[in-house]
Amino acid sequence: MKITAQQIADLNKMQDTVFNAELNIISERFAKKGVSVDEIVQKVADFQVAIPSWALGAGGTRFGRFSYGGEPASLEQKLDDIGILHALTQSAGAVSLHIPWDIPQDAKAIKEVAASHGIVFDAMNSNTFQDQPGAKESYKHGSLSSTIDASREYAIQHNLDVVKIGQELGSKSLTVWLADGSNFPGQRNFQTVLKHTEDSLKTIYAGLPADWSLFIEYKPYEPAFYSTVIQDWGTSFMLANACGDRAYTLVDLGHHLPNTNIEQIVATLMMRGKLGGFHFNDSKYGDDDVTVGSIKPYPLFLIFNELVYGMQNNPQNPDLAWMIDASHNTKDPLEDLIQSLEAILIAYTQALLVNQDELRAAQQDNDVVKCQEILQDAYRTDVRPILKAARQKAGGAIDPLAAYRSLAVRGELIKERGMNVKATGL
Repeated sequence: MKITAQQIADLNKMQDTVFNAELNIISERFAKKGVSVDEIVQKVADFQVAIPSWALGAGGTRFGRFSYGGEPASLEQKLDDIGILHALTQSAGAVSLHIPWDIPQDAKAIKEVAASHGIVFDAMNSNTFQDQPGAKESYKHGSLSSTIDASREYAIQHNLDVVKIGQELGSKSLTVWLADGSNFPGQRNFQTVLKHTEDSLKTIYAGLPADWSLFIEYKPYEPAFYSTVIQDWGTSFMLANACGDRAYTLVDLGHHLPNTNIEQIVATLMMRGKLGGFHFNDSKYGDDDVTVGSIKPYPLFLIFNELVYGMQNNPQNPDLAWMIDASHNTKDPLEDLIQSLEAILIAYTQALLVNQDELRAAQQDNDVVKCQEILQDAYRTDVRPILKAARQKAGGAIDPLAAYRSLAVRGELIKERGMNVKATGL
């Protein structure tokens, strides 16, 4: 299924245009605060978030998964689904592949499919947390950190193979997330496994093309519950520094212990020029991977406030890679992704409404009350009219979720693919 520009234009004609009047009110109010809403509309229209290749099918847990039917059974079909998202939102113009779940059989043909949807290839994601069928070595006792030389070498080579696939597709970065750790005290020597991990990452980094970046994720627990080798941003930052200038920390919003001040982490990394990108999701208890902004919208705004400041004031930090890393068991995956894109853009837009110069002045004067008021005035503003204007400007649907349902997309996908098909990699 492919959604045409004419279909979107027809749907937009049927939409209530009251948002234009609401947009004018917001524009007038924030113009008095020195903020140009017209400029924000353009920034929102330009903002692109990568969709991971593993998020197009029904998610699940070890207890089970429940398909909605019409899942993409091939990489080509996954790109078609992202094409639907991008046509509706005009903000999903990239895909992040997971290898070996989505190895392209014909890179040239896959690039052509992606290009037909206006999609480029973002970061490549390696997998050393699962033993694949026919694997010559096992990751049961670790991958890049393993005390078994053959397992480490096997994991290193896998990452280098992923880079080669990415080169064929036009990607420019590799994301490494490790499940390596221990479940019991004494099971691992902390210094030994950290040294192995550093040496392995340096080898991978040395094998990167000169224009590629390495993103190093971190996670405090799961699947290892006593210790994780790369357990926090400081360890990731240290390893990135050890690798080189093109190695960065990657922040996953679900990869933190409760009440962690993620916005402070963001500010610190950007000041040091070492924040590479984001994996967006939301959580109640741990790495829940639920819809972005569904549980903690205010912290998401506070994170974006630091991101906006950093993008304006930290030229030493590279352009950031954005990706959604959410997966849920009870929603239509495409509807879930539309909601996540909306939440990301809302938080970004609210942060753009903050007059950073005014906030800095209030901070300098130690006017605590005014600082809070400046932030909360932006956060409490309903910015959806700005998003609607940005999508209309970019050629997307004014209301993507309503358009998705009006076009009966899931029903059409079920007709094309059937009810019992299962997405690759899940």
